[in-house]
Amino acid sequence: MRAIQIDGYGGPEVIVRRNLPTPSAGPGEVLIRLAYSGINFMDIHTRQGKYASSRTYPQTMPTTLGIEGAGTIEAVGSGVVDFHVSDKVAYCLSWGSYADFAVVAAWRVVHVPEELPLEVAAASMFHGLTAHYLAYDLGKFGPGVTCLVHAASGGIGQILVQLGARLGATIYATTSTERKAEVARKRGATAAFLYDEGGFADTVRNLTGGHGVDVVFDAIGQPTLRDSMRATRTKGLVVSFGSVGGNVKDLDPIELGEAGSLFLTRPRLADHLTDAATIRRRAADIFTALIDGSLSIEIAGRYTLDDVERAHQELENRHTVGKPVIKIE
Repeated sequence: MRAIQIDGYGGPEVIVRRNLPTPSAGPGEVLIRLAYSGINFMDIHTRQGKYASSRTYPQTMPTTLGIEGAGTIEAVGSGVVDFHVSDKVAYCLSWGSYADFAVVAAWRVVHVPEELPLEVAAASMFHGLTAHYLAYDLGKFGPGVTCLVHAASGGIGQILVQLGARLGATIYATTSTERKAEVARKRGATAAFLYDEGGFADTVRNLTGGHGVDVVFDAIGQPTLRDSMRATRTKGLVVSFGSVGGNVKDLDPIELGEAGSLFLTRPRLADHLTDAATIRRRAADIFTALIDGSLSIEIAGRYTLDDVERAHQELENRHTVGKPVIKIE
């Protein structure tokens, strides 16, 4: 089978194409013939080495890139009763989706409804399940809740905005360009504006009568986090769930007190997908919304296994609006 691997960390030049034996499903596992793989910043950060010492997302070299895919069951291991050969399925948080086949623990896998294309399923697992726990578990979206979503035209950002609007929250959105801001408005943002070198915090304060928002979702990191704190109300919540702009390495906890006794959390998806029931519940919510049209996911780009370096470069340079995928079939 074809597989895209790395033997060490670095830029796109460390990507290696290999022909490997097709793996076999062991006990409690399924072998999936992949049709599509989602492309995520996590793939880029893995290649760069940002997860080299991670206990949540450990890797061993060589690593086959890709943590999200969709396809059909090719074989099932012993003890697996919920899946059968030819079932349409999807998954996330299991390495190896930049390949023709992947072996995945069955408890991480979900059935894909017949009405949902595999391309959309592959694009919706990592981002959809992330947005789901951010909206429901942390943001507790509903009428009267105000929040700020950074990178609102990106894959997770667009879903967060839509979930917030559907649940009755007031959603403010930031983007890097006016074109991207218009995307956020179309997804349901109450207002969308540019980062403005931190000036977004003043805009948010003005829009909220000086109070600030209940919660900020910040996937940018170093360039925005302190201004995100300025945009948050007293005793509000700042959710730092990514660092595509660089890590914050010099934050003194006293700053949270000075900013209004704020709560700061750095969650990870793995801690919100700890069992099959939770994964299936979150995926079912996302799939149902995609099928009934109350949620839309924009496919930002379609690539092949031969285009992985270009795909990484375009995502790294933030040229994509939405979610890119790799077509493997």
